[in-house]
Amino acid sequence: MIWSKKQSDLKNIAYTLIKFSIPLILSGILQQLYNWADAFIIGNVNGEISLAAIGATSTVINLYLMVITGFTLGLSILFAQKFGSKEIASIPKILATFSMLLGAVFVLLAAVGIGLTFPLLRMLHTTWDTIYLAEQYLRIIFLGIPFLAVYNVYAAALRGIGDSRTPFLAVLLSSVVNVILDVLFVVLLHLGVIGAAVATVISQAAMTIFLVTYSISKHPLLRFYPGKRSLDRKALVHGLRLGFPPMVQSSVSAFGSLILQDFMNGFGTQTVAAITTAYRVDSIVLIPIINLGSGISTIVAQSHGAGQNKRAYKIFFVGMVLMTMVALILTLLVIPSGGHLIAMFGTGAEATEIGKDFFHRIASFYIVFGLATAVRGYLEGIGDVLYSSIAGILSLLSRILLSYSLAAFFDNMIIAYAEAFSWGVLLVLYLLRVIWKKLNFSLSK
Repeated sequence: MIWSKKQSDLKNIAYTLIKFSIPLILSGILQQLYNWADAFIIGNVNGEISLAAIGATSTVINLYLMVITGFTLGLSILFAQKFGSKEIASIPKILATFSMLLGAVFVLLAAVGIGLTFPLLRMLHTTWDTIYLAEQYLRIIFLGIPFLAVYNVYAAALRGIGDSRTPFLAVLLSSVVNVILDVLFVVLLHLGVIGAAVATVISQAAMTIFLVTYSISKHPLLRFYPGKRSLDRKALVHGLRLGFPPMVQSSVSAFGSLILQDFMNGFGTQTVAAITTAYRVDSIVLIPIINLGSGISTIVAQSHGAGQNKRAYKIFFVGMVLMTMVALILTLLVIPSGGHLIAMFGTGAEATEIGKDFFHRIASFYIVFGLATAVRGYLEGIGDVLYSSIAGILSLLSRILLSYSLAAFFDNMIIAYAEAFSWGVLLVLYLLRVIWKKLNFSLSK
């Protein structure tokens, strides 16, 4: 009878995780279709040089995106904990404070980015055959950054209160707008990378406007009136406490990606086109893992906020099982199809072969990444964001050191091996933390 009850409880947890995570996964896939649509259409209409130019901007764009998503990851945990503990009155205060604050901050940072676009690309040793096209694309993309900041704050609030469906609807709308405008601007009007960038920014604005409008109409809890009284000092302190560590880790990771982009550029245009395109594919392939991890984090945070720590650990266990299954399925799908997916983007034979070799290596380690992501979700859900962030930074450092120290032995495939090794470092560090917490909890009883 007791075992049957436990089985039923685990099944309910699995159902909750899957139901909550599926919209997150679909949203993530559609968000990545921004880049896919740009790359696919540009690669096939304008050729490999334009494709490499867009790829060369990815690390700069990710520097901004990872700061936003890193900070709002902490906010999502805060929203979920407040919702779980029934502290409902604090939710609109947190939302008001950070949607206004981050919106204003990223208007300034986008302006800085526009002014420094060419120096940034030169600093990364962007190849001369792509740098001017990359500059045109990146300057326009910066205009959409403030919209993404506001969108992510609202999406964090919605996820925290258990609504993962509305962000999916917003991204669905944005994806449709983006593809239609890509066809109009790039294929029909022949605007090249400029057209692709304009399409992306307009679709991001549409996504944000829809999400904010829909949220305030369907969730009275998320309504506030802009002004000085909207800024709450207590909400600011709580938000910074949970948002700052993952933001720092994301910023360091993005900066590390700039170093790795510079490292990759040293292998030439063919490798840049191949690996940046492979990462576009990989960014969609890994979305089920990443967003299942986000689901684990949010559901754990709600249980932790309600004081249900035993249930939080059950969620962690079920999440690990689900993550193992997902990672194995993705590995079996990607290894035989990676080269074909690269070729879809209009890459040449040499770049396609490089991308194929990359996938044969990296996909074998998806299960390591998946398990690390599940453990991270649990730790962040219980509020241990500082350790999680430190572990992420250490993992990145191991990747950079391995890339430079072993490049002579593995040539451009060190990019795959170094990343896989960093996933292993991450998993070990996270598991050690969970074991340490369990031992401390046992000793304190």
